[in-house]
Amino acid sequence: MRFPAWRFLLWIALSIIVAGCATQPPVSTTIAGPDLSRAGRFALKAEQFGKDPEAIQGGFTWNDNGMRLSLDLTNPFGSVLARVVVDRNGATLTRSNGEVLQAATPDALVELVLGQSVPVQGLRDWLRLSMNEQSLAAMSQISRDSEGRVQSFEHHGWRVQRSRFDALGPLLLVMNRQDQSKTISIRLVIDNP
Repeated sequence: MRFPAWRFLLWIALSIIVAGCATQPPVSTTIAGPDLSRAGRFALKAEQFGKDPEAIQGGFTWNDNGMRLSLDLTNPFGSVLARVVVDRNGATLTRSNGEVLQAATPDALVELVLGQSVPVQGLRDWLRLSMNEQSLAAMSQISRDSEGRVQSFEHHGWRVQRSRFDALGPLLLVMNRQDQSKTISIRLVIDNP
């Protein structure tokens, strides 16, 4: 089955939000660490055996104040295509056409949108300079740079590379996953250090 480009775009948004909630305390409580706001660009390429590759790119704005996570995804011209919000009331996806999907948890929202669970966990932590011990314990093949920062690792089927660090975290994340029938590559570039 071939996913339309909007489904991949939603997959990125939901993966980021699900990842943020999966390894942290519930969103209704304060998370450890400072608020984190990032904006940048993303590129996603998905290749399924025997089918033409699909690619999509655009921008994102992500705000996390510990009580509320919000992620806006934009097309290359800056128009908002989708907004995902997770707070104490659950998870909500609003598409640019006004359609709203809600679920009690981010995991349930992913299932609703994609019809399957997405086993990505930890991205909220991956975007921060320092990772929590729970995330580190779940990783394998960890390598660090000369300053001791986690530079690459494997986590729940994803191979992740982090580089170009600023005081908040990496400015470049490259994530790759290969399943039996498809390969997914995601590149996040932070533009607002």
